[in-house]
Amino acid sequence: MANWIEVGPLDDIEQEGVIRFDHGGRTYAVYRSPDDEVFCTDGLCTHEKVHLADGLVMDYEIECPKHQGAFDYRTGEALRLPPCVNLQSYPAKIEDGRVHVDLG
Repeated sequence: MANWIEVGPLDDIEQEGVIRFDHGGRTYAVYRSPDDEVFCTDGLCTHEKVHLADGLVMDYEIECPKHQGAFDYRTGEALRLPPCVNLQSYPAKIEDGRVHVDLG
């Protein structure tokens, strides 16, 4: 069963941007793609637990700010070392201009 949680207004996330979202004692990263879709992954790099919301978003990738490892934020797939473990990804949607994620 879906457990949709409101993150906030879509306008709070720049196009090709990322924000940090904390919920239930965990950190998530919520992304806005160049075509205004939204995505959500775990918020910490799987390599050294650095906050991904401080990283660079470009071409559907998030680059970790510490060692420049990269993930595809649509799937969580680790694309560039040093991370070799994928991020967990979560369903995300836009409703009435507001972003919601399913952390269930």
